[in-house]
Amino acid sequence: MTEIEKNTVIAVDAMGGDNAPDEIVKGAAIASIESPGKVILVGDETQIKSILCKEPYNSDQIEIVHTNEVITSEDVPREAVRRKPNASMIIAAKLCAEGRAHGVVSAGNTGAYVLSSSLNIPRIVGVRKTAIATVYPTRNAQKRRDHFALLLDVGANIHCSVEDMVQFALMGKIYASDIKGIQDPTVSLLNIGKESYKGGELLSSVYKILEELPEVNFIGNIEGNEVMLGLSDVVVTEGYVGNIVTKTMEGIAEMASHLGRYAFKHRFLWRLGLIALSSGIKQLKSSTDYSEYGGAPLLGFKEIVIKAHGRSKAKAITNAIKLAAKSHRDDVCGRIAKEIGAFESKNYSGKIENTLL
Repeated sequence: MTEIEKNTVIAVDAMGGDNAPDEIVKGAAIASIESPGKVILVGDETQIKSILCKEPYNSDQIEIVHTNEVITSEDVPREAVRRKPNASMIIAAKLCAEGRAHGVVSAGNTGAYVLSSSLNIPRIVGVRKTAIATVYPTRNAQKRRDHFALLLDVGANIHCSVEDMVQFALMGKIYASDIKGIQDPTVSLLNIGKESYKGGELLSSVYKILEELPEVNFIGNIEGNEVMLGLSDVVVTEGYVGNIVTKTMEGIAEMASHLGRYAFKHRFLWRLGLIALSSGIKQLKSSTDYSEYGGAPLLGFKEIVIKAHGRSKAKAITNAIKLAAKSHRDDVCGRIAKEIGAFESKNYSGKIENTLL
């Protein structure tokens, strides 16, 4: 165990998510046993302690910071952040800003979490907009060690500038390299056609800049029907489009599950076929299970911010905490800062403006 592993501290919003606080606290308890770092649980102390007393955990690695304010999934983000300054997700973000924690995890209201992180955790110098990056399963056309690719932004922003999207490509490249262990990951731009001029001024300008950047292994545009082939390790898009893509994937997965249940109930031959395919179906379910990878990083901050799925249970929270800790140990945010700094020093902003003239 290294000193940095031992001293890593992750703040966890214990009250955010559909299954909070029970599953959140259980996940933190498991993390305290399986990982060397420390977890700060932010939320109602009485509830947290009542759950911990029923679970095995390492008491030396768990701290509780009490607050009785909670932002729910029904709250309007901006109003909630203003009305509830002591909400658990806000206090957790402040712990990062104060240097008491090296990362933060929440399964709560996404909009409020992005806003509270933006208000409390400093952004990397030069970054105007942060991006939510999510991993998703592919057909692994590149024959990687795992068949997941990274898509960003998937909802932190609606629309972005050319410079924002170029920065997303740099952030995604660093994350794919450090966390997924891919040397020189490939990067693509989600567009309506392969040609460099497709997608209007915004996307065609992004294409030109990425094509010129030696730091980015840019392979060009990919179309919607190619997203799940795994042609590239990192797919860059605006948050509006990225969110639709991820929600569509979730809908397809739920539809496939529904059709499987229908087939099992209504036709004997279909039932036999599903039984024969059961091991493969289990493998597919495992590969698409968000609990396996914990959560989605919100990139662009000086500290790592992880958004866990709203329906996260203990396993997902444990993995989200581990992901945050690994990101800190690997200095993902520091490496992104250096990459963004190098990009800014080359005055690509001027080049971007020239492409729009």
